[in-house]
Amino acid sequence: MHDWPDLRQIFSGIPWVIVGGVATRAYMPERMTQDIDVLVRRADQEVILTRLQQNGYTIKQKLSIPGYTLIAPDGIELDVLLGEQDWLNEALANPTEDAARFPVLGLPYLILMKMESSRGRDIGDVTTMLGWADAAQLQVVRKAVATYSPQDNDDLESLIFIGQQERNSST
Repeated sequence: MHDWPDLRQIFSGIPWVIVGGVATRAYMPERMTQDIDVLVRRADQEVILTRLQQNGYTIKQKLSIPGYTLIAPDGIELDVLLGEQDWLNEALANPTEDAARFPVLGLPYLILMKMESSRGRDIGDVTTMLGWADAAQLQVVRKAVATYSPQDNDDLESLIFIGQQERNSST
């Protein structure tokens, strides 16, 4: 497991979760990634950026999506994504913990976020995570997609099928 910066003290009192490649390790075998991504409410942007800068982080660039890339004092890249999704408050109130005990975006919301991005790496993550999910987890994911992105219901079922086929062929 990679040693990522521990942001818990910096973000104390502000709801936040890890997303992206680092978050996937809570739901599937860990994969390589070059940075750590966190999701916060857009309304918390100023306080988050101020706290990070007070702790030695420097802003590298503004992202094409709402957010910023920062560089940690040890050189690790941190992407701070600013969220306003309909499901965000629910997700921030119910994080999962990964093996390092970091708050991670819950599986249903991580699936929603990665499906929305439509990037190849993200769709690959979705199929792998769904392949590792048990029946109860899949029901929660189905409910979240039906609620927040119903147009993706058919795609979700296809991704579940692909993920399960890939997992079964590798075991």
